[in-house]
Amino acid sequence: MARAICLRLLTMAPRTRAQLAEALRKREVPQEAADAVLERFSEVGLIDDEAFAEAWVSSRHAGRGLARKALASELRHRGVDEETVKDAMEQLDPEQEAETARGLVRRKLSSTRGLDPAVRTRRLAGMLARKGYGPGLAFRVIREVLEDDEAETAPFTEDSGYPLD
Repeated sequence: MARAICLRLLTMAPRTRAQLAEALRKREVPQEAADAVLERFSEVGLIDDEAFAEAWVSSRHAGRGLARKALASELRHRGVDEETVKDAMEQLDPEQEAETARGLVRRKLSSTRGLDPAVRTRRLAGMLARKGYGPGLAFRVIREVLEDDEAETAPFTEDSGYPLD
């Protein structure tokens, strides 16, 4: 029974050992049977929290733009141990994280045009904070993107130094 429960759950989506253990506990599988199945599944590679954590970080960072803080929290919530979380977070390069934040801000930028600069910055910072970005990185990235945007959208005037032939 424990084996069937675990196999069914694993065919739907990758799971951590803790998630499978919790599912077995909820279905009142005897602890000895649950431990035996979980141990065997770990031995044969059906349960691999390290691979799960690496795939989770890669997928959620690329797909949702989540920062280290949010990713680590999600992994902990899924029962991944602290050492595995730390190792998975090391695969995320700080510059890659900053570039992802820039991309998120650029995508959101057009919906904030015309707003007061303080309101615009607050909304962009809020969006990054919800994705786990710290205030230092968030405000630095927002400032950079807003400066780039202002340079690109500066109105063209006759005094801009370009000949009008």
